[in-house]
Amino acid sequence: MAESRTGATSAAQIDTPAAREGGFSLRTTVFGADELRRAQTRIAHEIVERNHGADDVVLVGLHLRGPEIAQRLADTIESFEPVRVPVGALDVAFHRDDIGLRHVHPLGRTEVPVDITGRVVVIVDDVLFTGRTIRAAMDALVDFGRPQSVQLAVLVDRGHRELPIRADYVGKNLPTSRREQVQVRLAEADGVDEVVIEG
Repeated sequence: MAESRTGATSAAQIDTPAAREGGFSLRTTVFGADELRRAQTRIAHEIVERNHGADDVVLVGLHLRGPEIAQRLADTIESFEPVRVPVGALDVAFHRDDIGLRHVHPLGRTEVPVDITGRVVVIVDDVLFTGRTIRAAMDALVDFGRPQSVQLAVLVDRGHRELPIRADYVGKNLPTSRREQVQVRLAEADGVDEVVIEG
């Protein structure tokens, strides 16, 4: 996940060290595999509709789960449009505004396969939280050209924005508390498709 998810719905107690010491943690499934697929399909259609096709669209996923989501969106678009949308991946670790406040941990390779100048770049992330990771992503994109426009697609918008950033495409708006964690798990990396809240 690109942003820190720290800081929210069937609930079940899970086995953790805290639980075994007398505490407990609640785990709530927000999306199952079918809901996740439907959200991705809807977002793909909305991207094409808003941009009057997909010829000039580039999808750039933010590590950790963004590249897999971007690839899924590209596959879905290709299923109903005669175009293969380029897919890239972006690690924004060295562009964050808190780089002097914490250790920097690169999350993955940055690969943008085309010149984005004059293109519509859709940043793809799993969870939108404070907005600081998206600001960092926009800073990082200038290394690859000057896009015509930049849009944002996320599976979950959990609120708590600290910057004036909002998503153009949202799978689900999910009110949370800052104490809760939103986890997106994908089959490619985690063996299961689901979105859960732990807190």
